[in-house]
Order: sequence, then C-alpha cells, then structure tokens
Amino acid sequence: MTEPAKHDRLMEHEYDGIAEYDNPMPGWWVFTFWLTIVFAVAYALNIGGIGTGDGRVAEYEKDMAAFRAANSAPSAGTSAEALLAIAGDREKREEGREVFTRTCAACHAADGGGIIGPNLTDDNWLHGGRIDQINATIANGVLAKGMPAWGKILKPKEVDEVTAYVWSLRGTRPARPKPPEGELVAR
Repeated sequence: MTEPAKHDRLMEHEYDGIAEYDNPMPGWWVFTFWLTIVFAVAYALNIGGIGTGDGRVAEYEKDMAAFRAANSAPSAGTSAEALLAIAGDREKREEGREVFTRTCAACHAADGGGIIGPNLTDDNWLHGGRIDQINATIANGVLAKGMPAWGKILKPKEVDEVTAYVWSLRGTRPARPKPPEGELVAR
C-alpha cells in the first residue's frame, strides 16, 4: 500500500475499521462553485447590466407584448347578416353539423339537447341568443363553465358554420333535452 500524500489529512473518525482522508477539492472546482453562486444571485435579482439587454424580466415582458399584438384574442368578427346568410345555406350548415359532432356533441349532445352543456334547441340562452352572440360565445368560449374558446382552435369559417348549425337547432325536438337555462330570447 502506498503512503498518502503530505497534503492529505487523516480524519478523526473511523467507521467499521475504515479511516477516511480529508482530500480538499481542487482550486478550480471551488472557484467554479462560487462563481456559479454569484451568477445565480445576479440572475435572480435581474440585474440589467449583466449580459446584453435590459434583463430577463424586461425581455420577457417585451416578447409577451409583441406576441399579444401579433395574436389578438379571437372575437366574433362576422356580422349577423353574414351569419344568417350562412345559416340559410344548407351545405354550410351540414359542414357546421360535422364540426359540431366532432367538437361540441360531447357536451351538448349530438341533437343539441344538452348533456354537460346547456340545451341548444329551446329559446332560453345563457350568453345571448342572437346569432352574433352565439358566434361570440363559440369563438371566445366560457371558461368559467368549461367551454373552450373554439376560435383559437377552429378556423373562422368553421366557427361561423357551427354557429349556423346551432342557429338551425332552435325549435327542434331532441331525444332527452335538458331543462331550459338562462333567459328566454324571442326568435
């Protein structure tokens, strides 16, 4: 067995007959460790003079403002007259029915009678019963009630076609309709 180096010190304790040496860490490693701690503190405090730019928080806010400007929230941009014209087109209503079956039937039932979501066949509406209000509800969603903003997922044309299909459901007789919810809206 070789003799330990002169800078190694035998520690005072022993476990199971094994003595251990106190070998100090190399200087470059200790320097890197302390440099990492200093950098972490400077990064957490968002000191703007470190690196380029105004600091990470300012950069993030600037990027978010640019994103919001480029990607505005969906809104119902189609006029009521244009939606009524789409509702009068049988082919577009059929395309709307296909999208409705794929995306909306899980909550509103395939016949619009309502499961989790409200009944779409009666004259009572929770968020407005005019065709443009229905379009806005579909496009912007009702997150408080679990309805996603379909305007962020579907194409604007599909949102308009689903609106036309939902508009055509009023007055139909679903198999098991939910009781009316919301305010009575005259057609």
